[in-house]
Amino acid sequence: MRVSNVVRLGALLAAGVGMTVVGIAAIAQAQTPAPLKIGVLAGLSGVYADVAQGQVEAMQLAVDDVGGKVLGRPIEIVSADHQNKPDVAAGIARRWYDEGVKMISGLDTSSVGLAVRKVAQEKGQIDLNVGSASADLTGPACSATGAHWVYDTYALAHVSGNAIVKDGGDTWFFITADYAFGKSMEDETTKIVQAAGGKVLGGVKHPLSTQDFSSYILQAQASKAKIVGLANAGMDTVNAIKQAAEFGLVKGGQRMTALIVFESDVQSLGLPVAQGLVLTTAFYWDLNDETRAWTKRFRAKKDKLPNLTTAGVYSATLHYLKAMQAAGTDDPKAVMAKMREMPVNDMMTKNGKLREDGRLVRDMYLFQVKSPAESKGKDDIYKLIATVPGDQAYRPLKDGHCPLIKS
Repeated sequence: MRVSNVVRLGALLAAGVGMTVVGIAAIAQAQTPAPLKIGVLAGLSGVYADVAQGQVEAMQLAVDDVGGKVLGRPIEIVSADHQNKPDVAAGIARRWYDEGVKMISGLDTSSVGLAVRKVAQEKGQIDLNVGSASADLTGPACSATGAHWVYDTYALAHVSGNAIVKDGGDTWFFITADYAFGKSMEDETTKIVQAAGGKVLGGVKHPLSTQDFSSYILQAQASKAKIVGLANAGMDTVNAIKQAAEFGLVKGGQRMTALIVFESDVQSLGLPVAQGLVLTTAFYWDLNDETRAWTKRFRAKKDKLPNLTTAGVYSATLHYLKAMQAAGTDDPKAVMAKMREMPVNDMMTKNGKLREDGRLVRDMYLFQVKSPAESKGKDDIYKLIATVPGDQAYRPLKDGHCPLIKS
């Protein structure tokens, strides 16, 4: 055989081998299932940064608990900071859904949650809202592929408001964040106060992330209301309480209640300032053996005290992944149907029920912040006052005006 023929034969063989390798690689790639993408869209900077930190780690714990895969597909987590801006959040959500993300959770800030809900409805995709409080998410803005997982303004107002009015707090003045959450929180609490025979003597609205509460506190003092209700959250709540202490509001005989308080808020304030605050929550790390064990796992990933939003992202993600496995598909409507069919059971929720309007009905807890003398350490901050069953804490299905519910 001539040398040229040998070279030609070798080239042909090499080409054949190369084509075989490429073919095998293509087959292998075709047989490897695409990852399931899920996302945390949270306010990782700004006024709610302390609240949202840890949500990505909480989602990862849920992924770990199903073995990192569902329906044979590896699970990939994406995350982004929505900067508390509805337009930014909507843009990220739209891009994520277009890129194959199947579920978005987190979504603190009600204006953000409502904006992302519209995008999710348009795309027919799933949003499991944990961080927003507006009860409109299971009312006029309800969705066949959306859920409101942990708390809302109705539950916060009913559990805390009822307890405070029964304890003699029958005149109120509100200091309210000027966006959807604040308005909803004030409106719901006002209904509770008035239904119990109390009166709202006035109120004032402040911009999100304001630093100076002095004029608002002076107006609250001038009202002579027994209760000054803070319809805000995060660092706005912390700053308002700190400045109220400087103005001697509580020493002057008025009481202050924060209608939503997070563990990081209390630790930032310190027990000498925060002691006695009454609050409603769906989760406390030291509630029982299960919550303590989960908190130990969480703190191995993120060394901070978890709150109801971090625990809520874990709970929502875990139930979503279990439902997808049971449904045998990632089709959003099929998965949501299975999520409504299956009871929600995890370390923070027992026999929870996801209603047709997207509301997860579960027990809520009324706590009071401990005094320094009662606390056994820096993380020992709450004492349980009452457990309120979900059917008493949340708005009845018929009263929400969700367009999915036929009257």
